[in-house]
Amino acid sequence: MPDARFLVVFDADSTLLRNEAIELIADEAGRGAEVAAATEAAMRGEVDFATSLRTRVAALKGVRTAAFARVLARVEPTPGAAELITQIHARGGVAAVVSGGFHEILDTVAPSLGVDRWRANRLAVADEELSGEVDGAIVDAAGKAAALREWALGLGIPARRTIAVGDGANDLLMMAAAGLGVAFNAKPAVRAQANLVVGPVDLRELIPLLP
Repeated sequence: MPDARFLVVFDADSTLLRNEAIELIADEAGRGAEVAAATEAAMRGEVDFATSLRTRVAALKGVRTAAFARVLARVEPTPGAAELITQIHARGGVAAVVSGGFHEILDTVAPSLGVDRWRANRLAVADEELSGEVDGAIVDAAGKAAALREWALGLGIPARRTIAVGDGANDLLMMAAAGLGVAFNAKPAVRAQANLVVGPVDLRELIPLLP
């Protein structure tokens, strides 16, 4: 997309999507509440994200890969997601997602919403079961910021014409790297540091911000 006018990069869980996918997967292991509490602490910035993610993924060990069909059936886009992405495209923009969540979810959900590119973590699998480990490097706060810069550079879009939208502490570096950092459905630390805070949990609220 060499003629793209601007780039919008979203976080996935609790931003573009209403759910925290790792909690849905943890439900399959009977550990949903435990993982939800750990996720909340990570999103508030109370613990290191990568360390927290490894601990939470360890709790998923033994979940069968067949369970992803049930998990995907429970994933809900945030209200207004499809409409916002339609407007991004109508105005010559690119919609992207970079997530501390998982490709196992985004590879299905992102294209269904019209997202142009996405990056996330992968879950290691052995004998059709989750091994409890992350496969490859973890997409953390630095990884999110790097993805935004990489995509913008590849598209020939200056930083000032990028928008980053997130809710958790691991989105702050990405938001700082963007021309406009938007706190959406966000934790207090994120609202305090964002350029703009959007209160209503409806992504259509962001349409007036598009160039």
